[in-house]
Amino acid sequence: MRRTSVVAAVAAALLGAMAPAAGAAPAGPATAVEGVPLHEAVAALPVADENREGYNRLTSFGGWIDADRDGCNTRAEVLLDEAVVPPEVSGRCTLTGGLWYSYYDDAYREGGLDIDHLVPLAEAWDSGASAWTKAERVAYANDLTDPVHLVAVTDKYNRQKADKDPADWMPPYAGARCRYITEWVHVKTRYHLSVDPREKDALTAYAAQCPDVPVTTDPQR
Repeated sequence: MRRTSVVAAVAAALLGAMAPAAGAAPAGPATAVEGVPLHEAVAALPVADENREGYNRLTSFGGWIDADRDGCNTRAEVLLDEAVVPPEVSGRCTLTGGLWYSYYDDAYREGGLDIDHLVPLAEAWDSGASAWTKAERVAYANDLTDPVHLVAVTDKYNRQKADKDPADWMPPYAGARCRYITEWVHVKTRYHLSVDPREKDALTAYAAQCPDVPVTTDPQR
């Protein structure tokens, strides 16, 4: 998989950057365990009110980076990794052609794709990332080490979702919703991000309707 080719380049910077900032308490549980059933993972998420004070997408999280300096930035790396039919690559990572599957709407796309941060940047800020350093936030925005963190989806639905959490938006394709909830909980747990009360209620309700699959975690803070 293309994404794994940049893991080594990203991992050292990511793991170093995601070390707790001095004086900053992690926003989530410090004892995340791999293989926790979904309903238990939801129950373990810490609840806190959201606060967007000081948020600016560009200055808070930066843009796409080219971690391994091969000419392909994070967005392009995700497209290359998730392509059902690989695009042609020319020049400094110009992509032509290709085919992708957007699981949000159960559709195959030749174009019209966005790269979605499963837990949006603004939502991450609201949920604890405001206490991180800039380097930690840039690492989060460009994390290629976790295959569910960044996903190629139909642009219409990424923009419809915007910065909403599952209390206010879910994938239009009903068959995708259990996967989406499981992956949302995974990312929130992995980064020790909190949930607000409405979000916690929504996750609890959705989890009760989904298979109680293990939620794997790889704590980064």
